[in-house]
Amino acid sequence: LPSKLGNLTSLTILNINGCFNLVSLPNKLSNITSLTILNISGYSSLISLSNELSNLISITILNKNEYLSLTSLLNDLDNLTSLNTLNINKCLSLILLPNKLGNLKSLTTFHISYCKSLISLLYELNNLTSLTTFHINCCKCLSSLPNKLGNFISLTTLKIWRYSSLTSLPNDLNNLTSFTTFDINGYKSLTSLPNEFSNLTSSTTFDINGCKSLISLPNNLDKFTSLTTFDINGCKSLISLPNELNNLKSLTTLNISGYLSLTSLPNELRNLTSLTTLNISRCSSLISLPNELGNLISLSFFNIRGCSSLTSSPKEMINQIFKRYLSK
Repeated sequence: LPSKLGNLTSLTILNINGCFNLVSLPNKLSNITSLTILNISGYSSLISLSNELSNLISITILNKNEYLSLTSLLNDLDNLTSLNTLNINKCLSLILLPNKLGNLKSLTTFHISYCKSLISLLYELNNLTSLTTFHINCCKCLSSLPNKLGNFISLTTLKIWRYSSLTSLPNDLNNLTSFTTFDINGYKSLTSLPNEFSNLTSSTTFDINGCKSLISLPNNLDKFTSLTTFDINGCKSLISLPNELNNLKSLTTLNISGYLSLTSLPNELRNLTSLTTLNISRCSSLISLPNELGNLISLSFFNIRGCSSLTSSPKEMINQIFKRYLSK
């Protein structure tokens, strides 16, 4: 790129995309002190970033995508004191994150995905006390989450996808009192969830997908008093739902899918008086549905499919729902 690019001192947004033969960025980019958004992606030949980029102190959003040969990030990343969003995607050769990443006190959103050579997350990440959204996706060499994840006291959304080698979640997640969304996907070796989850009383969305070894859910789920959406999909080793689900008075959406060993639903689900949507699919061992589901007075959408062992339809339930609609 031309070095004179650095003379554009009033530039606020810079997108550099798909320059597959580019081997370096001009050092004078650091002169663009007004830059707030920097998107750099699609570099198969670039192996490092100029440290001068750390002088862009007004940057608030930094996206690094498809850096196929990049092995490390800026050592002085902590100079980006205004940075609030950091996205690192498809940096296939990236092995480590810089230690100073934990000094980004303004960072609120951190996404890292498809960094297949990344071997660990930093202990220093615990210092990111302003972080509200943390998303890790398909970093297959990672074997653990950061220690003291519970220090992310501002965290509202945690998404952990395709983390196939992890077997457990840290117990200190119960410190995340601002937590609203918990989403784990493809956690193939996870066998249980910590009981301390019950302290996350602000949680509104609980999504568990593809955790094939998960054998049980916490018995104290009833303490999730703010929960509105509960979605469990592809957890084929689970054999039952906890009876405590019936105390989730705020629950509006319940999705149960791919629950291969589930044979019945608890009668207590009738107490979910706020439930508007009930989806049941691919529960191949499910034999019957309780007629008590007809007491779900707010239910407006009911979908059941792929439950090949279901021997009869819950006639009483259907009649009750039908009568309610006729009376409206």
